[in-house]
Amino acid sequence: MRTSPSLRRKLISVAAVSAALVTAATASVAAAQETAAPEAAAVPAAQTEAAPGTLTERLIVGYKSGATEATSNKAADADAMAKGKEAGEDLDFQRRLGTGAALVDLGENLTRSDVADVVAEYRADPQVAYVVPDRLNTPQADPNDTEYAKQWDLFETTAGMNVPGAWSTSTGSGVTVAVIDTGYVTHSDLAANVVSGYDFIADTAVSVDGDGRDSNPADPGDWYNAGECGSGIPASNSSWHGTHVAGTIAAATNNSKGVAGIAYGAKISPLRVLGKCGGYDSDIIDAITWASGGTVSGVPANSNVAKVVNMSLGGDGACTSATQSAINAAVNRGTTIVVAAGNDNDNVANHSPGNCNNVISVAATNRTGAKASYSNYGSLVDISAPGGQTSTGTANGILSTLNSGTRTPSSESYAYYQGTSMATPHIAGLAALMKSANSALTPAQIESAIKTNARALPGSCSGGCGAGLADAAKTVQAVSGSGGSTGGTTFSSSTAVSIPDNGSAIESSIAVSGRSGNAPSALQVGVDITHTYRGDLVIDLVAPDGSTYRLKSASSSDSADNVNTTYTVNASSETANGTWKLRVQDTAAQDTGRLNSWKLTF
Repeated sequence: MRTSPSLRRKLISVAAVSAALVTAATASVAAAQETAAPEAAAVPAAQTEAAPGTLTERLIVGYKSGATEATSNKAADADAMAKGKEAGEDLDFQRRLGTGAALVDLGENLTRSDVADVVAEYRADPQVAYVVPDRLNTPQADPNDTEYAKQWDLFETTAGMNVPGAWSTSTGSGVTVAVIDTGYVTHSDLAANVVSGYDFIADTAVSVDGDGRDSNPADPGDWYNAGECGSGIPASNSSWHGTHVAGTIAAATNNSKGVAGIAYGAKISPLRVLGKCGGYDSDIIDAITWASGGTVSGVPANSNVAKVVNMSLGGDGACTSATQSAINAAVNRGTTIVVAAGNDNDNVANHSPGNCNNVISVAATNRTGAKASYSNYGSLVDISAPGGQTSTGTANGILSTLNSGTRTPSSESYAYYQGTSMATPHIAGLAALMKSANSALTPAQIESAIKTNARALPGSCSGGCGAGLADAAKTVQAVSGSGGSTGGTTFSSSTAVSIPDNGSAIESSIAVSGRSGNAPSALQVGVDITHTYRGDLVIDLVAPDGSTYRLKSASSSDSADNVNTTYTVNASSETANGTWKLRVQDTAAQDTGRLNSWKLTF
C-alpha cells in the first residue's frame, strides 16, 4: 500500500527547514559522486529509507542538465527500466517533478539491500547529479494558536491526552458534535465551526431569554441571585459553560489566535437545555432525540444530525427509564453519547446521566494524571480525561473559549475551568476524530477502542477511574484502518511456500513490532497466491494469541485460478505486536499452488 501523498508535504512553517535539509543532502551526495569511485562507495542506510526504519518505495533522481533524461520522460523511463534490470528489480518512472527531477517507483517487497543496489546503479551513472529517497514527512510544528502552549491537557507527556499525534490522521472533518448545554455565546475562535442548533428550554423562568423553544440557541447568561436556586445557594455569575465546552471540542485551529480544538475539523451544533438554575430532564431528553436524528413534536427536522453528543451536565439519583430510553434510541441511530461522571467526589452510581447505560462516562484527572479531587468515580466510569484542578493555580485548569460578561454577554475571552464538564469534551472530541477517521464505527466500537487504547492512569485513583487516561493518537491510529491519511505501515513476507494438493495447511509468518496498542478495526491483509483452482483454498489469518480470522472459505463455484487480493479484518481486539500467520490449505484433489507473498498494513 502506498503512503498517502498528503503526508509527503510538510507544513508551511517547516518547509524552509526541510528544503535546506534536502539541499544539503543533495549537495553531499553530488560531492560524494564527484570525488569518489561510485562503484566502491557504500550506499548510506539513510538513502534506503523514507523514514527511520521504513524502506523507501520511491527515489527522486536528478539528472545533469546535458542528459537526455533531464528533459525526456521517455528517456527517464527507459533509464529506470535499464537500471532496474541491472539491479534485478522492476523500476517504473512515475512523473517529472517541478524541479525537473524524475520520480522513480521501486515496486514492492524490496529489502534494504535491494534498494541499496538500485541507488548504487544511479550513483554510478555520470549523467546523474543526485539520487535521494522520496522521504516521508509529517507535521512537526505545533498549532500557531497563541494560547496553545497553555493547553497542557492536549500535549503534556505525563497527563495530557496525546492529541497532536492524532491530527496527522484525523481532525474530525465531516462529523457534527451536539453540545447539549447552556447554548452558545458568539466567539470568533469558534464561530467558523458552529452550525445551527436549537433552544429546547420550554420554561421561560429557566430560559431567561423571554421565550420558549425556538431555533436560536444563543446563551443569554445563566446568572442567578442568592437563594434564587434554593435556600442557602449563593449568587453566581453567568458561566457561558456551553461555549467553554464547545471550544475544547472544536475551537478553530491554526488561525493564529486563542486555543486549539481537539477535533477542530468537526462542527458544533449547540443545543440549549440549561438556563437559570439548571435544566429539566424533559428538555434534555428531547435534545438527545433531536440531536441524533429523531423526531420531536413541534421542532423542525434536524439538518445537522450529530454522530457524537456531549453532555457535561448531571444531577442526583438513578438514571430514569425516560432518559435511558432516549439514550438507547440515539445510540441505535448511530450516535455516541459522552457524559460527565460528576463533581461530587462520590460514586457515579448515585448521579445521572453518568450512571446511565450506553454512554461513555468520563472522570476527570488533574495535571499530575491523578483523579481530580472533585471527580466522581466507580465501576460505572468508562474512561478518564483531563479536567484540571485550579486550586494550585489557574494554569492547571482547562483553558477554552468564554465571554467576559458577568450576567449578559460582553466581549469574548478565554478562561480556565475545572470539572468533569471539562473532561467530557476531551472524549467527545476524540470520538469525533475516530468517527471521521472511520465512518463505519458504531458507538460500541468507539467506546471499546477508547478503553482498549487508554494508558494506565499516571497518578492515583481511589474507587475506580475507568480504563485509564485516554490516548488520542493511539486510539485514532487503532481505528483508522490502513492508517488513515498516513497510509499506514506495511509488514510483508515474500518467502514463497508451496501449497500441497489436498494436504495439510501451510503457514507463513510475519513478525510485527514497533506498533502501539491493538491492531486496527480494518486491518488490511494482502495475499498473492498462484493456484490452478482457487475454489479449493481455505485461507485464515492467525493473530499472535492464536485467534483465527477466516479470510476465504472453499467454494466449488469459485473457479478463477489465482488469489491476488486484499482482505479487511476487524482485528481491534488483538495486540498489534507479535507473530501473525497466514494459513492456507488446499481442500480438494488434483490442484496445486504456491503462496507467493502476503502483507499486513496497519
